[in-house]
Amino acid sequence: MCGIVGLFLKDTSLEPRLGDMLTDMLITMTDRGPDSAGIAIYGEEAKGCAKLTVQSGTPDADFAGLEVALADHITGSVAMRVKDTHAVLEMQADQIAAARAALATLRPAIRVMSHGETLEIYKEVGLPKNVAERFDLRKMSGTHGIGHTRMATESAVTTMGAHPFNTGVDQCLVHNGSLSNHNSLRRKLRRLGVHIETENDTEVGAAYLTWKMQTGSTLGEALESALDDLDGFFTFVVGTKDGFGVVRDPIACKPAVMAETDQYVAFGSEYRALVNLPGIEDARVWEPEPATVYFWSHNAAPTVTEKAA
Repeated sequence: MCGIVGLFLKDTSLEPRLGDMLTDMLITMTDRGPDSAGIAIYGEEAKGCAKLTVQSGTPDADFAGLEVALADHITGSVAMRVKDTHAVLEMQADQIAAARAALATLRPAIRVMSHGETLEIYKEVGLPKNVAERFDLRKMSGTHGIGHTRMATESAVTTMGAHPFNTGVDQCLVHNGSLSNHNSLRRKLRRLGVHIETENDTEVGAAYLTWKMQTGSTLGEALESALDDLDGFFTFVVGTKDGFGVVRDPIACKPAVMAETDQYVAFGSEYRALVNLPGIEDARVWEPEPATVYFWSHNAAPTVTEKAA
């Protein structure tokens, strides 16, 4: 099953409400996946810095004095904001790799959820309503975001198995469906040096897109390539620093609906996830076509690319 939501804001006056609207959308999808939930928020840019969002099962112990301990192992200072089991660490962008290495030694129980200039990912085991309350997601502002509520099929119910997955700077992905060639693709990507932490097929999909972009593809081109290289059935919603994209496999058996107004573009696994959005009664509502890449950006015109037969 699984439920996906996404919201890309065109109207900046809605940015303070992003977390509230996304949370409502996600809670509506609870019965599509009640075992874990997560939201990726593209919020305020860390000027001249980068954000590393981390998680711990024992946050009181692992987060105590963490910014000071990390600062002793990297160049420059570290700022930290704690939200329940997660913390957002801000540091110079060129120190992210050193911070990851230091964390493995200093706090081996800590897991990295995301990294980027604007991206923060919060996810945990539990119902969307409870996850949202733990992280106070309703109060988060931003330009766009995606969310996912999961029904585990191919891997265990754990925080690391929850969506979204982040495998590239300010890039994340949520997925409804099942990839049938993820094991062979995971081995290939790892041989090519792509970092993959879990056995979840969705992380493989995210890592594949990251690899394609690292080798010269745009996100749109990477999504088009996924239609050839990924076997199975899938709906992907992908977030980037500037926007978000949607692609469904050529069969498109998983439900999906989109809506667009002058204020936003929204995605939901079902229409009921969209019904409380402002102005939805006047929105253009449609089902995204199979094997078609949709992408909206704050810095470019929207694109729709249908894969040639």
